[in-house]
Amino acid sequence: MASSKRPTPAAAAIVHLRELGLRRYPGAHLKSPWPGHMDLAVNDKTFAYLSAPGDPPGLSLKLPESHPLALSLPGAQPTPYGLGKSGWVSMSFDSAPLPPIAQLEVWLDESYRAQAPKKLLAQFDGEGPAPAAPRAKAAKKPARTTKNPSRGKAR
Repeated sequence: MASSKRPTPAAAAIVHLRELGLRRYPGAHLKSPWPGHMDLAVNDKTFAYLSAPGDPPGLSLKLPESHPLALSLPGAQPTPYGLGKSGWVSMSFDSAPLPPIAQLEVWLDESYRAQAPKKLLAQFDGEGPAPAAPRAKAAKKPARTTKNPSRGKAR
């Protein structure tokens, strides 16, 4: 009988956040700019760097409001490459405890809101128009019946 390795709670949380992001947020799509990542993006702007399945579980989120709280947790640090200056926080769950999944979901929402364009935010918040239904073709205007006598004459 083949053995199936169960994912760790942290790995399961990363999978959950990825699926939630794709399902919940308008315009969200996967982006894999380099090996070891299956990130979430909106309009090609990453809003969640998420480890790929099989890699050590970790994530980076843009948290303009709550980065001080996130940075106070074990395993959290400012995201390298200068992103930490803009509120990005990286969390590694190899040896650090996993925050409550509800808190991670709130932070995923904050990160999406920090990166998404206003039009998609309005749609997400229910303030924007629903996707437009196909419009019927407008009737053609009747042809002009009178001609302008000054048209076409040289001056």
